[in-house]
Amino acid sequence: MRIAYLGPAGTFSEEAALMFAAMTDGENTLIPFTSFPALVSAVETDIADAAVLPIENSIEGSVSGTVDLLIHDTELQICAEMVVPVRHCLAGTPGASITDITTIHSHPQALGQCRRFIERCLPAAHQSAALSTAGAVESVVKNDDKTVAGIGTARAAELYGAEILARNIEDNHLNATRFIALTERDHEPTGRDKTSLAITVRRNVPGSLHAVLEELAADTIQMTKLESRPAKNVLGEYYFLIDIEGHRLDPQIASALELMRAKSDIFKVFGSYPRLPEDAKE
Repeated sequence: MRIAYLGPAGTFSEEAALMFAAMTDGENTLIPFTSFPALVSAVETDIADAAVLPIENSIEGSVSGTVDLLIHDTELQICAEMVVPVRHCLAGTPGASITDITTIHSHPQALGQCRRFIERCLPAAHQSAALSTAGAVESVVKNDDKTVAGIGTARAAELYGAEILARNIEDNHLNATRFIALTERDHEPTGRDKTSLAITVRRNVPGSLHAVLEELAADTIQMTKLESRPAKNVLGEYYFLIDIEGHRLDPQIASALELMRAKSDIFKVFGSYPRLPEDAKE
């Protein structure tokens, strides 16, 4: 299988792509791209068979770029989900010591996620921004400057030959990112599934959202997520993103979805896919 992911190699996106590859049969090829729209286009134009994108972070919430693509720009379906723990390392050029470091180079988000470590262990270090954590680690090794360290993954350090000076330097050790795999079709039922969808409710109708959601309660279907997202056309209009337990083809779920569709203005199922066990989310 050809799997598209947000490159370069050594990022959390590559880790998620490797997780997805391990779920599939046969040989896999990972293809890096530089943007979320490019990942979707790669599958739609048969450059790749699947695209792996981040959709939710435990601290920052939903990844707007991915959610907007699902709502507005693609008919690809979610066929799998993966959770990647956010673990950062401080990586230097081989032979460097942490006492040598005067500059820390990384993606701004990673610098922010490691603020406490930086303030405590390298308070005088200058911080410089990179386009990606993997690119930061690669540039540190390429420039061979022992006074500069990058923040990135342990895999990036291994790939680019960097020396890890400190591990697990993130402020929040519970931080994790959920990724999805998009393909032409979603996953067949497994008996332990999740379905993701988006709806808009009818304007100026009191209780319209309640009317849609009550179909889940009436059939005792567990809703695991409800989130609003601006519709991007008129101020005050929203999409509602919903995750429920069960597969869209399960008779009980299929019946509830049809009743919800009848009460919604816009109704779009993103796909059904195997639900992760609870311990996989930690």
